[in-house]
Amino acid sequence: MPNSSREWTDTAPVPSLMYGTAWKEERTEPLTRLALRAGFRGIDTANQRKHYFEEGVGAALKDALRSGEVLRTELFLQSKFTFLGGQDDRLPYVRSASIEQQVAQSFESSLSHLGTDYLDSYVLHGPSSRSGLNATDWQAWRAMEALVRAGKVRFLGVSNVTLEQLAALYAGAALPPTFVQNRCYAKTGWDRAVRALCRAQGSVYQGFSLLTANRAELSGPTARSIARRVGRPIAQIVFRFCQTLGILPLTGTSRIEHMQLDLDASALELSAHDVAALETLAMV
Repeated sequence: MPNSSREWTDTAPVPSLMYGTAWKEERTEPLTRLALRAGFRGIDTANQRKHYFEEGVGAALKDALRSGEVLRTELFLQSKFTFLGGQDDRLPYVRSASIEQQVAQSFESSLSHLGTDYLDSYVLHGPSSRSGLNATDWQAWRAMEALVRAGKVRFLGVSNVTLEQLAALYAGAALPPTFVQNRCYAKTGWDRAVRALCRAQGSVYQGFSLLTANRAELSGPTARSIARRVGRPIAQIVFRFCQTLGILPLTGTSRIEHMQLDLDASALELSAHDVAALETLAMV
């Protein structure tokens, strides 16, 4: 773990499954509250009002903390810095500020929203362009590294990143990403090349849209056959399959019974044959 001025001995472990709060709008607070009640202790959000309502996440967290249902040290909180290109007019920083200032302002806003004085994981919400890393990306990353050194962040991450961009980040970062979060497609072998690079570098791959990005593949005969034989819902099977591959899955389900099934995925046993069939699902 990178050196910092804070000791992290009394903090939450990295969860095996995280609750994602994107695209929930006014349902964000009640659904985050429901997720906490179901047993989730890893929460993913972003200071990007276009797709997230971070204040709603914070309201649910503050209620749960105030009631004693959870302790801050039991929670793994992950948020993100989003460049201007990914925002709407509801900015968490001053538009004319430098990138370093924007990172600092967005981060402090996230702390305020979430009612905490540190984040377990702070993620660069995608590079500023689709190809390569430019000076803007490096300015943001250096500002995020400074937050780790100041003891305000435990781990750094990057999302929506290509293999080329991730390789460049590993090569140039003083503090490389602990987490890499991508939309995960069966048709790419569940982001096989990026996952391999993460594994080689010791990073944890976080997969999102595991169900919604793969509806066709998961409704096909191979997945249906496995679900019938195992006798469990396909969502639970997919999350366990991903954990077996070393993926930390995100789920954004809105139903308490599905939340509980997702959390129970870790106890599910899949055969090596089932794992291999799912890994090559889009090639069948």
